Amino acid sequence: MILDSIKEISDLRKLAINEISELADELRKEIIEVISINGGHLASSLGVVELTLALHYVFNTPKDKIIWDVGHQCYAHKILTGRRSEFETIRRFGGLSGFPRMSESEYDVYNSGHSSTSLSLALGEAVARDINNEKYKVVGVVGDGSLTGGMAFEALNQIGHLKKDVIIVLNDNEHFISENVGALSEYLMRLITGSLYNRLRKRSYDIIKKLPKFGNSLYDFLFKMEEGVKGIIMPGVFFEELDIRYFGPVDGHNLKALINILNRLNQINSGPRILHVITRKGKGYKPAEKDPDIFHGIGPFDKKTGLPANNNLTTYSEIVGKTLARISKFDKKVIAITAAMKLGTGLNHFSEKAPERFFDVGIAEQHAITFACALAAKGLKPFVSIYSTFLQRAVDQIIHDVGIMNLPVRILIDRAGIVGEDGETHHGLFDVCIIKNIPNFIFLAPSNCSELRDMLYFAQRYDKGPIAIRYPRGGEILNEFNYNEFNRYEPGKSKRITHGTDIAIFSLGDMMKIAVDLHKHLEKEGVMSSVIDLLSIKPLDLNSIQSVIKNTSCFITMENGYISGGVGESILSEIDADLKDKFLFNVGFPDEFVTHGTRGDLFMKYGLDAESLCKKIIEKMKWINPDGKGEKIRRLSVRKRA
Repeated sequence: MILDSIKEISDLRKLAINEISELADELRKEIIEVISINGGHLASSLGVVELTLALHYVFNTPKDKIIWDVGHQCYAHKILTGRRSEFETIRRFGGLSGFPRMSESEYDVYNSGHSSTSLSLALGEAVARDINNEKYKVVGVVGDGSLTGGMAFEALNQIGHLKKDVIIVLNDNEHFISENVGALSEYLMRLITGSLYNRLRKRSYDIIKKLPKFGNSLYDFLFKMEEGVKGIIMPGVFFEELDIRYFGPVDGHNLKALINILNRLNQINSGPRILHVITRKGKGYKPAEKDPDIFHGIGPFDKKTGLPANNNLTTYSEIVGKTLARISKFDKKVIAITAAMKLGTGLNHFSEKAPERFFDVGIAEQHAITFACALAAKGLKPFVSIYSTFLQRAVDQIIHDVGIMNLPVRILIDRAGIVGEDGETHHGLFDVCIIKNIPNFIFLAPSNCSELRDMLYFAQRYDKGPIAIRYPRGGEILNEFNYNEFNRYEPGKSKRITHGTDIAIFSLGDMMKIAVDLHKHLEKEGVMSSVIDLLSIKPLDLNSIQSVIKNTSCFITMENGYISGGVGESILSEIDADLKDKFLFNVGFPDEFVTHGTRGDLFMKYGLDAESLCKKIIEKMKWINPDGKGEKIRRLSVRKRA
């Protein structure tokens, strides 16, 4: 295997073009092998194998900087940059991250995980390079999907204004280039990237601009004429208008063409330029080529068939999509909105039933929220489904446009809490801290699929202000589920699951399973607990909460989010002062960014599993009543702490 000979990136640059093509096939096989076991972002990484090879072949990395947007396409990059021996650990607890991480390698210039950031980073890198009088190339790789994010356009605007030496690679995997256009484009690119052409072009324009009276006018005329000729063949006029020279499109799987054009762009030492590369998501693996959306982010799968390893799970996202699809049949005012995540949020089910009322706005969460505000103001019922981690981008819009105007926008917060193997850039740990502090909001958290369905029906009926519903990644194994019938739900009402007078366990959302397991562990130790399903973060069921605390010796709170700013802190701040001495501790995540790993791995790491919590509770209860010799723990009464 050629891949066995790549110990460091310099080994790649010793290969002939035909050997690099063979290496591309070997990389794909290795990526498919590992991701079929670990899960991950397969289609995107398979689509950029040749592009990754070409970039590292041409540019002197790590001195030259390659900055990846999102970073979910970085698998080949990681293998080539000294991490092949660790690649089988990718996305596992304690193993490689599925995204670029500065802590892993000098080749990972910045951390990434969200879209539309690479161009801003590339420009900042170039400005810092020039201020520091350093010499190296800066390459920002951005996908066509990421260009739907407004931040990318803000960066493009300044890149054109500052005219720094920056190379942008636009990875376009949505469309396929025809053979004729490709051949003509390749010929034209050879011409316009050639050193002779660029020297003559610069000298000619310098001379023309110096002509008396008509120099500037003639320069403007010839420059626009050049743009017009290129625009007939190449779709880059938009970038040219921003003073970013456009080259392309070029076949992103033709290594010879890619290396040739990148070498030429590397030799142009002034001003920003953009290379438009056409790639195919899932390239080299037929199931991923056929269904790139499914293989964009996938769990473990059978590499022979492409089928998921566990397809019996009904996800919370699926519950949302199918319930809203059902509601859309009898309520024609219901609208569904997503930000480039139709399949991930389950709204594909809605789009099939009511396509005229479904809107995918692209990677534009800010726009999605404010767009929904106008719809709500006009009497429609918008449901905006966004992953918790991506909702962070729209905090200002949620406050300014939804909260202050008190508009009945229904925000569905998917992937709330720990999401597992994608790690710190994707965990949904901030939404409770943010949303519960915004006036006018109702904020709900179901603990199972039935409660989620019931809350969706409530949200459809409620029109007095904004609602947010948070629910986790994953779901339940359901033999059958009724999307048509529902139980009436009332915000601000909790639900008691078990009864016990030794300790109260207030559980939020998907922590309920652990809370019930904890109840069983404590019962074996002689400690009887009351488990309360909070259901509503805002408003809190304060009367019931206080009543339970009064009738138990002590209490804890449990949530899949940060302790700081969480629902536990809200309970402590709102209950009567004389009840606060019964508090043991909040269960949640500490003030640090949580790494990647399975849900089980991460809960054990932070002591949030039932067994660890049982031990901690027993220890705390003994501590607060140190002289209860010979008594069963369940008979302990809490004494005021010194």
